[in-house]
Amino acid sequence: MTRVFSGVKPTGHLTLGNYLGAMRRWAEVDQHQADALFCVVDLHALTVDHDPARVRRLSRQAATLLLAAGLDPELCTVFVQSHVDEHARLSYLLECVASDGEMRRMIQYKEKAPREQARGGSVRLSLLTYPVLMAADILAYGTHEVPVGDDQTQHVELARDLAVRFNHRYGHTFVVPKATPPKVAARVMNLQDPTAKMGKSDDSGPGIVYLLDEPDVVRKKVMRAVTDSGQDVVYDREGRPGVANLLEILAACQGGSPEALSGAYDSYGALKKDTAEAVVEVLRPVQERHRELCADPAYVEAVLRKGAEKAREMARPMVDAAYRAIGLLPA
Repeated sequence: MTRVFSGVKPTGHLTLGNYLGAMRRWAEVDQHQADALFCVVDLHALTVDHDPARVRRLSRQAATLLLAAGLDPELCTVFVQSHVDEHARLSYLLECVASDGEMRRMIQYKEKAPREQARGGSVRLSLLTYPVLMAADILAYGTHEVPVGDDQTQHVELARDLAVRFNHRYGHTFVVPKATPPKVAARVMNLQDPTAKMGKSDDSGPGIVYLLDEPDVVRKKVMRAVTDSGQDVVYDREGRPGVANLLEILAACQGGSPEALSGAYDSYGALKKDTAEAVVEVLRPVQERHRELCADPAYVEAVLRKGAEKAREMARPMVDAAYRAIGLLPA
């Protein structure tokens, strides 16, 4: 059976982009068709300056939202990364296979390191090496497919490269995974800057729809979305990024294609109104289920505990095999 792995990083409140670009597909498709693992990758939240209490709070919230989005612990494995030691164990081995040049070419390092320096802070070594930890997350489970948005495909390519290199040097150990991005709304863009991803770590709150935003807040953000010059509603990702973003969001919420939907509108206002209502309706069941789960924290904790136990059992044989293959004495 195909094995799938993916995760969310608790560096901010989860967004509409997280849901349409990944989480909904995990719930509606992947957990039914594969041996699927979904993880709150909390170790990745430590690569920049952070508040420990906030990381814990957001990790718990992210896990609760994964369940609220429809992940069923009877069908898939839901857990927190730091609860499974094999991730960190394998990460160091892969650091011994990766190169400095590969790390410095990673897009997120090239973007985040200058921002940290501009703020007067030092760049943590983990910001450079965390893509190797991400590769370990994937390879520890013999993952075949990684359902991610298109902004994460570079990390999956690194995992592929490291798996191939390790297998070549030390004997076949790892499955070589592939990225499987969704067809529509793979990358939901910021409503105020449609050339930038709707990232949960972004400071531009008005351009981000969070999964727990109240309906009126969602409507206000969508209605204030930046559009483009001209009045005709045309799907053109390069020439009309603002309108294209709204059409992609609407298509992801309602079904259909952005190109087909563009023909149904003769004004930006009508498009914004319909998009806002579509987003409100998509988020409604997630928010209702989230409220129910928050009222039963013991259930969420039990799911995470059981998920970590299962994940540990799955990862340990693979990581132990990698330790033997690279030349380490068995314990």
